[in-house]
Amino acid sequence: MTATILQPKNVVGGRYKVKEFLNQGGMQEVYVAYDERLKRDVAVKVPKSSSATKRFDRSAQLSARVIHPNVAATFDYFEEDGSPYLVEELVGGSNLGERLKKDFVFLDPHLVAHVLHHLARGVAAAHHVDIVHRDLKPNNVIVSNDFGLASVKITDFGVAKMAAKQIESDIEAFNPKDESTITGSQTLVGAIPYMSPEALLTPKESHKSADIWALGAIAYSLVTGEAPYGTGVAAIAKILEAAPLKFPTQLNGCPQFKFLGKQLWDVINGCLSKDPANRPSADALAQQCGQLRYLSSARRLGRVKSYKAGVGATGFLSTDDQDVFFHRDCFYGGNPVVGARVSFASWKGSPRDRAAVVLPLRELSEEV
Repeated sequence: MTATILQPKNVVGGRYKVKEFLNQGGMQEVYVAYDERLKRDVAVKVPKSSSATKRFDRSAQLSARVIHPNVAATFDYFEEDGSPYLVEELVGGSNLGERLKKDFVFLDPHLVAHVLHHLARGVAAAHHVDIVHRDLKPNNVIVSNDFGLASVKITDFGVAKMAAKQIESDIEAFNPKDESTITGSQTLVGAIPYMSPEALLTPKESHKSADIWALGAIAYSLVTGEAPYGTGVAAIAKILEAAPLKFPTQLNGCPQFKFLGKQLWDVINGCLSKDPANRPSADALAQQCGQLRYLSSARRLGRVKSYKAGVGATGFLSTDDQDVFFHRDCFYGGNPVVGARVSFASWKGSPRDRAAVVLPLRELSEEV
């Protein structure tokens, strides 16, 4: 079976008028549709294969039980002309993986703590009703398009069960002497960097603690810009060994970031404990993140207009409406470069606003 191909103006379920194709993943295709009954846009998902179709109904039932502001809501499930459809909240923004490729090289400790806190709360809500995601990764996290990432939502609870079954099948078929047995699976390749040791060894027996590992791996990748144990087939042996990770050099920079960076690192290390019993529960993780004194405020986009190193080490950021003063100690990740694209939090000052956290960004044409 191939996925149902929807066209603009198609109406499915008697109420969902298709507007456009949105994207696709390993298990599904996603369309934007207008719910003519409730007068709102929604995401309509259809499976891409017959194996996915068999699991769609069960996945819809599971995902509908997870109700939380940090989880994309499931609205409806129905079958029509032999095809199943899953209707979910249409979350504005981009997935976190896309934002890392487009805008961020890495995130500062304040922003990482903010994202991890929201993810932990969403996962905790799922675990409260005994739902395990099993496929948490940056591409399954939707963040708002602002630079403070004000909105963070976990998506694809509705297809995560299907993805888990596909991953189980792919792991069972894995032949260490033939990398194509893994590289041919888009679902597994994307999941590996965030999979716990036990999820790789015994995927059918991985439980809630595997989600906690995944959150730790996501947080590590946000801090460093790299997955904790690499990607692809080569990462499998490293994940199974789960050797202690080195303290990231990014967290060992300016004094302003060191205290929060050390606290955040302790939280991440706890999530990446090899023994699942040593990892915190999602509730405990959310509580730990809530105790971190991180700055969670709007961020603006600008460029480094000027910078004078040495005694004082200060400069200005240019924005659309004014220049903003910054000190070197507020700049995260390397030294300021005139002309560099940055995002920053700030507070009112006289005669200029003052930047609180300045984070260098990718240039718009930069390729990863």
